[in-house]
Amino acid sequence: MSNRIASTVVVYHSGYGHTRRMAEAVAEGAGGVLCAIDADGNLSDDGWVALDAADAIIFGSPTYMGGPSWQFKKFADTSSKAWFINKWRDKVFGGFTNSASLNGDKLNTLEYFVLLAGQHGGLWVSLGLKPANVKASKRDDANRMGSYIAPMAQSDADAAPSEMSIGDLETARAYGDRVAQVAQRIASAQGA
Repeated sequence: MSNRIASTVVVYHSGYGHTRRMAEAVAEGAGGVLCAIDADGNLSDDGWVALDAADAIIFGSPTYMGGPSWQFKKFADTSSKAWFINKWRDKVFGGFTNSASLNGDKLNTLEYFVLLAGQHGGLWVSLGLKPANVKASKRDDANRMGSYIAPMAQSDADAAPSEMSIGDLETARAYGDRVAQVAQRIASAQGA
């Protein structure tokens, strides 16, 4: 087995701070690095270098108008430079999203991430947590949104990022850990 530690990069756009807080939880779970997409949809040169070197890439965006933010889409379009030369092929991928409504068409955003990972020839990691969907379930339970593809969070439109559900953030942390573990198993197998 290889002793090399797999690296994870969380690349995200956050409009109001809620998605940033979720990104921080994912990165904490993964032991990963954060790369923010700015308000103009740009990523720093260092961010692109980090993504190219990463074993795992986790996408994050709020869900606006039924999909990821335009800033995230601009980043995705720019990633075609990596796509042309298969730079991200066989990397491990994941993603997460947040919106103000309980549904908010978050599934569409996660499916967008899965497709983007697939276009890059990547390997998607599912959430791996059963949903909290019984009468005794509470707002702060893990996977209260009932997602299987990846974490979803719900933040009231008038709530500050500090008011996010503890369960949503714990779901994000657990997912980051899961993605990092999968990336580590693959990196170790490749080094064997």
